[in-house]
Amino acid sequence: MQTGAATILLDLGCGALGKLQLAASIADLDAIVVSHMHADHFFDLVPLRYGLKYVRRLSERMPLWLPRGGRETLEGLRKIIGRDDNVDFFEGVFAIREYDAEEAIAIGDVRLTFCATRHYVDAFSIRADCNGASLTYSADTAPSPAVAEHARESTIFLCEASLGLGTEEGERGHMSAREAGEMARRADAGRLVLTHYPAAAEPAALVAAARENFSGPVECAVDGRELPVE
Repeated sequence: MQTGAATILLDLGCGALGKLQLAASIADLDAIVVSHMHADHFFDLVPLRYGLKYVRRLSERMPLWLPRGGRETLEGLRKIIGRDDNVDFFEGVFAIREYDAEEAIAIGDVRLTFCATRHYVDAFSIRADCNGASLTYSADTAPSPAVAEHARESTIFLCEASLGLGTEEGERGHMSAREAGEMARRADAGRLVLTHYPAAAEPAALVAAARENFSGPVECAVDGRELPVE
């Protein structure tokens, strides 16, 4: 996400770093904000750590915002992949802070707010407001009235569709494309962008399913595509 005064990365899952470097310079990032501590949303902090330590070597540590308990998770990971005496494995390149989901964060000209989602661990949707426009990222969640309200009238609702056209039994933590469409309808979003969908899914089928419940513009997120928020 990039504005006139801030460049912010929401989540950094497995394989995301290489794709990000094709689209932007890591050195331009003003902050990384992680929605929850499942590996597919933060694990590329590991290769980024090496890149910042040995390649980019920024003059200041990169701000990294984690949910509560995130620092402990990173410390556990450090003990597995790093030397016992390398206590600054992450802290040496990241200025790590844990956000309070009840409080907004200002980064440049962007105001970030959070909402707890329905997932298997503590996870938070992230809304970014800037100059009258807004983007809400659902993170991982089952259908949630609270998340839909958090995305109220968002210019873009970037919503997960992990189940594709399928369903989920028992404890819920994800959504189908149809459910994402219903969430966008509840939120009265300006535009729905489906993300976190199965690699084997047919985008046209996902879009069609979401449109069963949402009459606004719908598309699937694609690597490298820039989406103007205005």
